[in-house]
Amino acid sequence: MKRKILIALVCLIAATPSVNAQFRKYSNEFLNIGAGARGLAMGGAQVASVSDGTAGYWNPAALVNVKDYPQLNLMHAEYFAGIGKYDYASLVLPLKDNKRVLGLSLLRFAVDDIPNTIFLVESDGTINFSNIQTFSSADYALLISMAQNKSLGNGKKLSAGINAKIIHRQAGSFANAWGFGFDAGVQVIGKKGRFGVVARDMTTTFNAWSFSLNDKIREVFYLTQNDIPVKSTELTAPRLIVGGAYNFKLSNAIKLLAEANLDVTFDGRRNTVLATDVASIDPKIGLEASWKDVLFIRAGINNFQKALDDADINNTKKIWIYQPSVGTGFKINNVQIDYAFTNLANQSNPLYTHVFSFKIDMKKKQTN
Repeated sequence: MKRKILIALVCLIAATPSVNAQFRKYSNEFLNIGAGARGLAMGGAQVASVSDGTAGYWNPAALVNVKDYPQLNLMHAEYFAGIGKYDYASLVLPLKDNKRVLGLSLLRFAVDDIPNTIFLVESDGTINFSNIQTFSSADYALLISMAQNKSLGNGKKLSAGINAKIIHRQAGSFANAWGFGFDAGVQVIGKKGRFGVVARDMTTTFNAWSFSLNDKIREVFYLTQNDIPVKSTELTAPRLIVGGAYNFKLSNAIKLLAEANLDVTFDGRRNTVLATDVASIDPKIGLEASWKDVLFIRAGINNFQKALDDADINNTKKIWIYQPSVGTGFKINNVQIDYAFTNLANQSNPLYTHVFSFKIDMKKKQTN
């Protein structure tokens, strides 16, 4: 009877290339979760309309909309009943010329207290629970952003931005990786309409993996017929996100913002609305209603996929599924608090998550 091997570690090994360098589908997926309750409530449709400090994640070009004073953004979310924890923080610093903006963003997704069952079974076949220890598996990313704008006349504005991102991934003391990559974005703002484009991992992002396994662990892997991992490089293929947004003024106090995005990946055929061997396209749709720019109500859908219908006893019929999300927010002076209720899976098998985020414009106190 084979010994139980730590599930998380085995999954990590299986996902890691054994050759020198390979493109991996769904590589660095923690960087595709999102940032800020506003964006998550709108289904991730943000590249055209984002205008706060979370732009360092969604579209670095939009950081130019943070003017005159620094801005701080914080977010916390928990997944799988608190097993997975996701945190985001950003600091945006407008430069003196008010045309360029510097942004710093930090993301962390972690699963803590994972049981290490590698040595659960002794050499004589007995189970020894005292051999179980715990560890954490955590993914980190630091984004350093720079953006600049330019007036196009007639009330239109063009901005461009770039991210340099440093990635660190760690699974206890067994494995760790360091990575580096670039993102670039453009945003055009008109009187009512907006357009945005982001090229993520545009130069191909890499993760260089290394492993630290002692002789005892290697022996267990050998006896249980598990591959022993070696140093390797994992490559993340570029992806392109294109979006448009439009503001509808329903009254002097009420406005409605609608945005649609197309998320185009190039790492192979995916289960999306449009999929080919060259590219796969996943649409995202988001809405935001605002009252006097003080109270906000939001909704969105994304991640459209075809899946087997649970009601089909023959297990052959497929239906379209998607991920819905809703949220709200309110702003008082220079402080804004947002909330999102999102679905990590789909509407037929929901895994709902509560997301809270906080934004403050760090205005200087006026003195008489």
